[in-house]
Amino acid sequence: MLRSSVSTHQKYGSLGLLVLQTTTLVLTMRYSRTQQAEGPRYLASSAVVCTELLKIAACTLLIFRDNSKSLVHAMNQTLWDEIVSKPLETLKLTIPSGIYTLQNNLLYVALSHLDAATYQVTYQLKILTTALFSVSLLGKRLGNYQWLSLLILMTGVVLVQWPSDLTLVPELENLSAGTQFMGLLAVLVACFSSGFAGVYFEKILKESKQCVWIRNIQLGLFGLAFGLTGVFAYDGDRVLTGGFLQGYNSITWIVVLLNVLVKSV
Repeated sequence: MLRSSVSTHQKYGSLGLLVLQTTTLVLTMRYSRTQQAEGPRYLASSAVVCTELLKIAACTLLIFRDNSKSLVHAMNQTLWDEIVSKPLETLKLTIPSGIYTLQNNLLYVALSHLDAATYQVTYQLKILTTALFSVSLLGKRLGNYQWLSLLILMTGVVLVQWPSDLTLVPELENLSAGTQFMGLLAVLVACFSSGFAGVYFEKILKESKQCVWIRNIQLGLFGLAFGLTGVFAYDGDRVLTGGFLQGYNSITWIVVLLNVLVKSV
C-alpha cells in the first residue's frame, strides 16, 4: 500500500515537473524571439546547433556515469563500439534526425509568429499525429475513449484558431493574418514531423538493444550535421557578417539549456 502511494506521488510529481518544464520552455522561447534588444536577434538555426552540441555532451556524461570503468576506456568501448563499429545501426537514425532538426527550426518560426497560448494548444496536435502513426507503423490499437479524447483535442484546437477580435488580446494586436498563418503552418508541419519521427524512433529502440543515451548521441551527431547545413544554407551571409553567436544573451542560453533538458531526459 505504501509503495503504491509513493509510486502514485512520483507519477503526479513527474507529470507536474513535465508540465512546468514544457510551459517554461515555450514562454521563454516566445520571449526570446520577441524581446526588444539592441543589435540583431539571434539565429534560430544556430540555437538548434548549440542544442545538439550540448545534448551530445550531456548524453556522453550520462554514459560515463553509468559506466564503472575509466573515462577513456568508457569512451573507447561504449562510444566507438556502439556508434562507429555499427554503421548500419547508426545510419538508421538519419531519417528521424533530419526530421527532428526540421521540427526544431519550425518551432522557433512558429513562436516568432504566434502567441504562446495559441502555439501551446495547437502543438498538442502532435498527440493526434503520434497516435495515427502509432496505429499505422506500429500496429497499435486505440480504444473508443482514446479516439474520443483525440476528437475532443481536435475540437479544442479548431476553437482556438476560430477568428476573434485581435484587439481584445494585446499580444495579438501586432500579429497580422499572414504572420499568424505562417506560424500556424509551421506548427502543423512540426506536429506531423514530431509524430512520425517519434514513432519511427520508438520502432528503432524496440528493434535494438542499444541504450537511449547512445541513440540520442547518434541522433545528435546527424542533427548537428543537418543543423550546420541549415545554418550556412539559410543564414550563411548573416553568420559571416555578425558571427555564429550573434544576438545571444542570457535568455537565449536559457532557451538552449531548456531544450537540451527536454531532449535529453
